[in-house]
Amino acid sequence: MIDHVRDLASVRDATERLLAAAAALDNVSIAGPSRLPGWTRGHVLAHVARNADALVNVLAGRPMYVSAEARDADIERDAPRPVDAQLTDLRESAARLEAQAALPADWSRTITMRNGVTDSASRVPFRRWIEVELHHVDLGIGYELEDLPTEFTQREINFLADRFRNHPGLPAVAIRQDDGRVIATGSVEGVSPDQFEQGRERPVDVTVSGRQADLLGWLAGRRDGSALTVDGGPLPALPPL
Repeated sequence: MIDHVRDLASVRDATERLLAAAAALDNVSIAGPSRLPGWTRGHVLAHVARNADALVNVLAGRPMYVSAEARDADIERDAPRPVDAQLTDLRESAARLEAQAALPADWSRTITMRNGVTDSASRVPFRRWIEVELHHVDLGIGYELEDLPTEFTQREINFLADRFRNHPGLPAVAIRQDDGRVIATGSVEGVSPDQFEQGRERPVDVTVSGRQADLLGWLAGRRDGSALTVDGGPLPALPPL
């Protein structure tokens, strides 16, 4: 069961870690390349701030972004700012999201995200947690996938496996973690996830095994999967997030 209150607390903790790490940057390093192609660290921080405001819109029942073009333009506008301005924006935008989340609301209601994606309002805090944690890693300043909270890593693996489940063009994939857990993704229609987790697998096309950090890196497009073990064929190419 999703606990949005607990997830909001996790978002606060992750935001404080990000702010502390970003505070160690200077105006030269913030303009340097991040791990995301074509983006500086300033782009990453600007995106995290604008994402907070976008989720305020979502929770308030407004469109997440005015348009895709406006979203991109806002990030480009804010990316070149000095460190102090970036930190202030990160802190203030996070506070606006927290204030919106504190308002009385029906957390079971359906909200609409970018590109028409719908979800429960209760999952918005976890979605924000994803943004803060993974983009902290994307800065390339010493915070790695291995440093992510264990609970977050497992939930994000589950979330992405569910996102790719029965996606056109993907084979049936069993994701085997180093703790022995097995999760289904790809073309596994008719097979419940718990069948994989309990080891009652139907024949699958590909089994991908490895450490949780490496599995998350592959699923989230942060690593190429070269550290994973693949049986039954080549490592599947995942669709873009």
